[in-house]
Amino acid sequence: MHDASYRSLRETDAVHVWRGDAPDHDDPAVFALLSSDERAAVARRPAPVGTRYAHAHAAVRRILAGYLDADPRELRLGRRPCPRCPNPAHGRPRVVFPRTGLDFNLSRSGAYWLLAVTAERPIGVDLEITRPHADLWLTTSTFMSPAELRHLAGLQDEAARVAAYYRAWTRKEAVVKADGVGVVADLRTVEVGPHLPGPVPVRHIESRGPQWWLVHDLPLGPGTYGALAREPESTGPVLLVDPAAPGFTAIPVPSGTER
Repeated sequence: MHDASYRSLRETDAVHVWRGDAPDHDDPAVFALLSSDERAAVARRPAPVGTRYAHAHAAVRRILAGYLDADPRELRLGRRPCPRCPNPAHGRPRVVFPRTGLDFNLSRSGAYWLLAVTAERPIGVDLEITRPHADLWLTTSTFMSPAELRHLAGLQDEAARVAAYYRAWTRKEAVVKADGVGVVADLRTVEVGPHLPGPVPVRHIESRGPQWWLVHDLPLGPGTYGALAREPESTGPVLLVDPAAPGFTAIPVPSGTER
């Protein structure tokens, strides 16, 4: 449990972004918090991927239960319908029970995770840990628009190119996760202006939900990139929260932050 409540989240129109790591060791107490579907998902994944999945999803249950003053084991989690198809596998996540307007989104990269939580508004979050740079340039044409590719090609400094790559990727992923399309979206059509400092307005039209999103870059430290997408009408603060810190310790994400 923690000191934040659903009521305070709704009243402040805030987004809380929790961050943490998922250990590689098994923990029966963690496994006991998961639903049967989550346990099956753990079993399908090789070690240490399955173990990290278990720890991250147990953390999600603990954090959401804290807002709702509920038992983490009693939460029922599901998904909203995808805007493009009836497949429930990639719609936006939701709390099925207890009934609530709490909205959340989880992203994992390696042993680390981010969980964004807000009230009565759709959100999306993405986290990426940097990998060897040589692997990056093989994938740029699969998700960058022509304008974004031209910007990347014009950067002479390797560090600037890496930052632009991850800024583009995390911003796009946050948007398509916020509107619920996810993996079926063509990311090349989602222009996120990696040359611009955040927060940036991003247009992405689906059959349901907003046509525009406001995307914040999250200051997560060296070698770690993150982005949060929310409705432009959201006026509350974006706060980074460390679950390992005592109580509810939150750090505001400044507007206009650029790495």
